Amino acid sequence: MSGHGGSPGREHLDSFGIDQYVKDVVAVASQLPAPPVLIGHSMGGMVAQKYLEGHEAAGLVLMASVPPQGLWAAALGLAFQKPGMMNDLNSLLGGGRVALDTLREAMFAQPVSAEDLARWYRRLQPESHRAIWDMTLFNLPLKSRMRLPPLLVLGAEHDTLIPSSQVEMTARHYGVEAEIFPDMGHGMMLERDWAKVAGRILDWLAEQGL
Repeated sequence: MSGHGGSPGREHLDSFGIDQYVKDVVAVASQLPAPPVLIGHSMGGMVAQKYLEGHEAAGLVLMASVPPQGLWAAALGLAFQKPGMMNDLNSLLGGGRVALDTLREAMFAQPVSAEDLARWYRRLQPESHRAIWDMTLFNLPLKSRMRLPPLLVLGAEHDTLIPSSQVEMTARHYGVEAEIFPDMGHGMMLERDWAKVAGRILDWLAEQGL
């Protein structure tokens, strides 16, 4: 995504909204010989949903995704239940530093080594405030504009950022059943049981003939 990792634009990250991130996906997908299968985690799930408003995909996997109704309900729930974590996450998204225990609590339900936690912490970066507001209220996906492909919706039992109730709401919105992985947190692809999630995605792709 623009302004992330080694991509250009970090110096004006806050100018990027979700539509820019969709353009980034389009730029890559347009080079492929066939419509892609999109797999989006958290904010990436919102980007994938917005992609479908104007582009074709062969399949879509949403993992602990921001729901089509936006971040508002999840943010309110976190603010009431864990206000300290909410403050720390806001600081982190703004480029501040927080304790490693905040990252552990926000992302993981299973044990994670101090070395892995420190390595992932070093790779964290601020997020565009414009993109956050887009996901909260101002640029939510419209199902009426989408040509929905086969869809798999996955969540985690102990996700503190996108609770399983929000994942189930996403699934109902798109007319499918959510699959919730027990004893896992938001970082589903980094948890010790990540292979169970990857295996389910691979099985689903085979079921769809993709």
